[in-house]
Amino acid sequence: TALRAMSRRADTTRPLTVMHVLYRFSIGGLENGLVNLVNRLDPQRYRHCIVCLSDYDPAFVQRLTGDNFELHALDKRPGNDPRVWWRTWRLLRRVRPDVLHTRNFVALELQLLGLLAGVPRRIHGEHGWDVQDPAGEVRKYQLARRVLGLCVQRFVALSRDLEDYLLTRVGLVPAKVERIINGVDSERFLPAERAQTATLVIGTVGRMKAIKNQTLLCRAFIALCTRRPDLRQRLLLRLVGSGPLRTDCEALLDAAGLAARAQFVGDSDAVADEMRGMDVFVLPSLAEGISNTILEAMASGLPVVATRVGGNAELVSDGESGVLVASEDEAALAVALERYADDDVLRRRHGARGRELVEARFSLARMVERYDALYRAPCTAAATLTTLNEGPRARD
Repeated sequence: TALRAMSRRADTTRPLTVMHVLYRFSIGGLENGLVNLVNRLDPQRYRHCIVCLSDYDPAFVQRLTGDNFELHALDKRPGNDPRVWWRTWRLLRRVRPDVLHTRNFVALELQLLGLLAGVPRRIHGEHGWDVQDPAGEVRKYQLARRVLGLCVQRFVALSRDLEDYLLTRVGLVPAKVERIINGVDSERFLPAERAQTATLVIGTVGRMKAIKNQTLLCRAFIALCTRRPDLRQRLLLRLVGSGPLRTDCEALLDAAGLAARAQFVGDSDAVADEMRGMDVFVLPSLAEGISNTILEAMASGLPVVATRVGGNAELVSDGESGVLVASEDEAALAVALERYADDDVLRRRHGARGRELVEARFSLARMVERYDALYRAPCTAAATLTTLNEGPRARD
């Protein structure tokens, strides 16, 4: 195994094979980031093996534009499923990847198999928080990351919040952690040229599950319409995404007599078009890493109202490109929406500033460049890797 690994490192002419492991390949921020990466890494220099622990959405797979990838579903059963280990091992032995890149805690344990299989480059990405540990306070998860991290050469944190978690709570050394913020396709997500209309569309995009907390947005919308009857017929709430929380949101709006002022779109393959149909974007999550949807909204020239959790404060410049509110603060969220409803100039100014920030700091090209450097960095000297970003904390 060691000789094969050395031979692979010495061959710089053939494409690099990256095995990406994640829970499921379907609509979501993590998954969309992977699509952007696979589509934009040079196909002459990279091949990809995407491994889904559970399954994948065939419609979502269509977003992959090249032919330099293969896709596998391991059909993981709930709880511990030893079959996943065996199936992953067989794939590792057949594919012989140069890089094993696991994403989020659910896939981290498979880094042990990568070590045993002699994969030369082993990377783990932390993309966000899970509903079981939204603040990163559960000790057993911290300990597990520290122990399993012995198999990992490099951790990638998508936000400063996640980076600090890995350094302070998990206890990793700075040379082993790198922060790479997501990029957004600013050519696909563009501001709309919309005529002035009487209707103001307040929108959100995301899977409708507890951690995304769309019920907070619905409650704030109800509070605003109740306090300001003059806005009731002007405001329209538009929720893009599907999931178990949809029933709760529908029930809240129906009980308030506002069902007619809300649209539930479900999952959409045209998120860029959905964004261009909005006037204000809201992300009411309980926890976040670096939100792709916030970046997409900013690129679309929308002011953003988001909860002050995770990496949201790294994206939204409070008072310049949007407004940050405390998690679960229904009243503050309603006030922020009211300000934008009453002030067209403020709404346009904040939206334009968000677009400027995307172009200056969150380009997709820069993100791809960072991952390309990470995948091709030397496997031996951890200290060398920190030079990719001029030190562990100077990475923006």
